[in-house]
Parts: sequence; structure tokens; C-alpha cells
Amino acid sequence: MAHCTNCNYKWKTKDVWLLGFSRRGKNCPSCKTKQYISFKDKGPLIGLGYLSGTIAILLVILFPFFFKLSDRDETSW
Repeated sequence: MAHCTNCNYKWKTKDVWLLGFSRRGKNCPSCKTKQYISFKDKGPLIGLGYLSGTIAILLVILFPFFFKLSDRDETSW
């Protein structure tokens, strides 16, 4: 599960989901440091979702467990 880069607070699944859909990041519930989803080294994993509907569904379900948090905005879009 994702942890804050500043205080190492373990984020709840719901909070990671909300962060995943936010372009502006979200403040850590514990230390209030702005956190963003980090997509470093996950490009091939995300690309697999386009190959199969089953893999895409699994990625959606397991999304909070695969990504780390970052204190910098690393959006790729």
C-alpha cells in the first residue's frame, strides 16, 4: 500500500483512489504534505491494460497496491 514520502503514513485504499483521479495531488492526512501518484517504472504495467480487458480490470482493482506516492507532481498527461 502507498505511504507518505514525508511521514511514512500508510494511506487508506479510498484515499489512494481519490488521489489517483486528482490532477492536483492531495494532502497527507497525517502531516499535510502534498502527495501525488508516482508513475515512475510503472509504464509497462499500465500499458498491459490496453492489451486485455481482464488485465485492465485487475489494474483498476489493484491500483492502490501498485503505486507509490511522491511529493512532486509527475503527471504524464
